[in-house]
Order: sequence, then structure tokens, then C-alpha cells
Amino acid sequence: MADNAQATIDPKEAAHFGAMAADWWDPQGSSAMLHKLNPVRLRYIRAAIDQQWPGREKAFRPLEGRRALDVGCGAGLLTEPLARLGASVTGLDAAPENIAAALSHAESQGLTIDYRATPVEEMAEGGFDLVTSMEVIEHVVDPATFVRALASKVSPDGLLILSTPNRTPLSRIAMITVGESIGGIPKGTHDWGKFLTPEELTALLDAAGMDVIDSSGLSFDPARGFCLSANKAINYLLTARPKS
Repeated sequence: MADNAQATIDPKEAAHFGAMAADWWDPQGSSAMLHKLNPVRLRYIRAAIDQQWPGREKAFRPLEGRRALDVGCGAGLLTEPLARLGASVTGLDAAPENIAAALSHAESQGLTIDYRATPVEEMAEGGFDLVTSMEVIEHVVDPATFVRALASKVSPDGLLILSTPNRTPLSRIAMITVGESIGGIPKGTHDWGKFLTPEELTALLDAAGMDVIDSSGLSFDPARGFCLSANKAINYLLTARPKS
């Protein structure tokens, strides 16, 4: 199991993101793009939560009493909001530097989050109501093994939510040619050849015993900034649940 666990983590990727740990929470720093994406992701996640567990649509803490797992959590940009939504949250990241930054920031916010520098494949427990992994799968060595590991952590009534860039000519221009030159994304962040199309990711989820129940594009509008849309050419989100 340990061999497979290490297989999905690319040490170069872990080092790249670990080097960003110090200013991960700076909206103008190396993670500025993630700060801009985060509100849109949260809107998508909140809608999925309300759809899956109706009756608490107006509640501030709709995940009260539920367990969430954020895989590839970085310094906690998404993990902390999940905790504020009421979940008991575990955050995993390949870079110990990120986990240290995440723990420090959570403590400063009065949040208790179980952060671990542990591969998801090595994690013993499962049964999480919500598993998230945002902009992570394009950085792993073996996406199929990674997806199987994520799926194994989802409870029978739970949700798995992923976001990742699509592999299109437009995403190459937007995320690498422009994004890594003038768009604020650190150089070397992306390898376009490792991007997955929605069809490819759906096939991996299907093979891992998951049904995709929703998807959305994540686009940029000059007037509104980042927004959910039908256009998946640059980036997209998928929601899946275990097959019945």
C-alpha cells in the first residue's frame, strides 16, 4: 500500500507548492489566483451540499455534524471555509511546509482542523460525508490511483467534488502562456499535458465506483471576474457520489 501511496505524489510538485507556503494567505502573493477562484468554488460546493442534504439551505453551518476531507489542501484556503460551514475537517497536503502554514493560520482564526502531511492513499480512515480536491489531480503522477483513493474515502451518502483545468488549446493559452507570464500564476505550476478533459475524469470516476451527478465550467468574465458557466474550456468542477 505504501508504494502505491507514494506513487501519486510528484516530489517536484510538492516542492514547488511547498515553496509558496509562506505567502499562501496573501491575496496578492503567489496564490493570488487561488484567492480569486475560492469564492466561486465555495458557491459551487454550497449548492452541492444543499442539493445533497436539503433542509438547511439558509443555515450558516449546513455541514454541522458532518465530516469533510480536503485533499491537496495547501495552506487551507478551502479547508477553513469548510470548517466554518460546520464540518469536522481533515486537510491533507504533500508539502509539510503547507501543513505548517495551515496549522498556524487556523490557530490564528480559532479553528480546529486536523491537518496532516500525509498522502490520501496512506490514510486509514474513510466514511467522509464530503471529500474535496481542488486543482490537485493535474499535479499527481497516477490520476487513476489518486481518484480511487479519493473515492474510497467517501461515505455511501457522501459527495466527492473535484476541480481541475481542461486540456484544450484555450486552457494552454489562458493558464500557461498568459497565466504564468502576466496572470500571477508562478512559472512552472502547470504541465498542460497532464490536464484531464471532463470525459477522461468522468471515466476515472466511473472506474472508481462513482457516478458524476453534476458539472460546471469555471470561466473568466471581464465584468464579473471568475464565475460558474456552461463553458468548460478552461476549468471545470465535477460532483460525484458512490454508485448505488
